[in-house]
Amino acid sequence: MNIQLTVSPRANETRSALAGKEMIPAVVYGPKQPSLSIMVEQRTFAKVFAEAGESTIIELTGLSEPIEVLVHEVVFHPTKGQVEHIDFYAIERGKEMTTEIPLTFTDTAPVEKSGGMVAKVLHQVTVTCRPSKLPKEIVVSLSGLAAADDQIVIANLDVPEGVTIDHEPDEVVAVAQGVREVESETVEAAAVDMSAVEVESKGKAEDEDV
Repeated sequence: MNIQLTVSPRANETRSALAGKEMIPAVVYGPKQPSLSIMVEQRTFAKVFAEAGESTIIELTGLSEPIEVLVHEVVFHPTKGQVEHIDFYAIERGKEMTTEIPLTFTDTAPVEKSGGMVAKVLHQVTVTCRPSKLPKEIVVSLSGLAAADDQIVIANLDVPEGVTIDHEPDEVVAVAQGVREVESETVEAAAVDMSAVEVESKGKAEDEDV
């Protein structure tokens, strides 16, 4: 069942006038949907957006007929952080669509237990599928990253049936790094530099005595 969001048609109200009513101006558009100006209550949208994000189908109600959409873009005020405008993309049921969905990383990588770390290269991927198959997220387990240079690539992701990831199979999603080895090399290099300084200082002192 889709998440529902109640909206209202918008005439010529200014952005400041809508802000005074705690309403956000928005627009709905799509391949088969003429551009439609609407408005939505701030608190209602905040609650729905927190649950749906940009990769879950939302059903807009309160218009002449319901419209199924995705949140395409949210514009925030640069200093206040409030939502200033929303773009909704109207989907076509039964036809494939292309959009971005987030990657959610789970589990602790074994390499981290030995002092290493994990570099997360991708945080979202572009997928193509029918709207009914669109996942909210793709879960990525880091449990297989046991040693430095171990990688998770696109081909390793567990993708739901009917969903295609539009990336090269060997594109890196996350990679393990051995921090302890790097730190050890740095310490050794520092020790060598200190020895050189001591020798140089001793030589200068002997020259002065002569």
